[in-house]
Amino acid sequence: MSSSPSTDDSGALLGPADIRELAAALGVRPTKQRGQNFVIDANTVRRIVRTAEVRPDDVVVEVGPGLGSLTLALLEAADRVVAVEIDDVLAAALPSTIAARMPARADRFALVHSDAMHVQELPGPPPTALVANLPYNVAVPVLLHMLERFPSIERTLVMVQSEVADRLAARPGNKVYGVPSVKANWYAEVKRAGAIGRNVFWPAPNVDSGLVSLIRRDKPIETTATREEVFAVVDAAFAQRRKTLRAALAGWAGSAAAAEAALVAAGISPQARGEALTVHEFVAIAEKKGATQ
Repeated sequence: MSSSPSTDDSGALLGPADIRELAAALGVRPTKQRGQNFVIDANTVRRIVRTAEVRPDDVVVEVGPGLGSLTLALLEAADRVVAVEIDDVLAAALPSTIAARMPARADRFALVHSDAMHVQELPGPPPTALVANLPYNVAVPVLLHMLERFPSIERTLVMVQSEVADRLAARPGNKVYGVPSVKANWYAEVKRAGAIGRNVFWPAPNVDSGLVSLIRRDKPIETTATREEVFAVVDAAFAQRRKTLRAALAGWAGSAAAAEAALVAAGISPQARGEALTVHEFVAIAEKKGATQ
């Protein structure tokens, strides 16, 4: 397409000097409060776009675009990019950066100035992919909100703190398997998709980062229970993760005896712990609670 920049047009992407120059012009100092760490390496953002398998017909939503490093790389590859930015200064500046560095694609870009947790709709066609460098402190709730609110998102690739990446991609029986693992698995097949070093960020964080790929399930999990009912079981099971499910689910079920009845009806040992259960087993427990009352 004539409107696409050529693949050797690396000058359109932001390098370390560009990032610092932009930040200085805007008076921006990355804040820990918002978990801001800007990617300053063009090769890294291109790698993220490749790993996300962004296609020319994709409508990509990006959360937390910052100064636009990843945004520009996404615009090279996708049909449209919608960026959600909470920061007033960054949100005001981003359209100008896109227009200056990638003018032929500027009409393919839209900005939503909002907290991603409050976004209920996006301009233009439904998003098909979510690609984002998520602030560490809100990564899981933002990811789960976007997956729940926008069922058209088929593929997701997020860069998060390495520890969070491990939790999201953990399998039953793993010591870091927990609420994020199960809830992410409700929506998608989840896996680690690579590691990112600290030196590609400004400022360099004191933790490593990881990429997590989420491919939405072809069919939602079939169940008579609602998502809220299933997630309530998950939350209860891991609120006291060292306890057996009979004890951990007592408050949720109304009593330990009621919890045991639901577990037995679901074919799950009352002595098991939440960390041993798959998302489908949590679904079975939610379904049986009503049946045993």
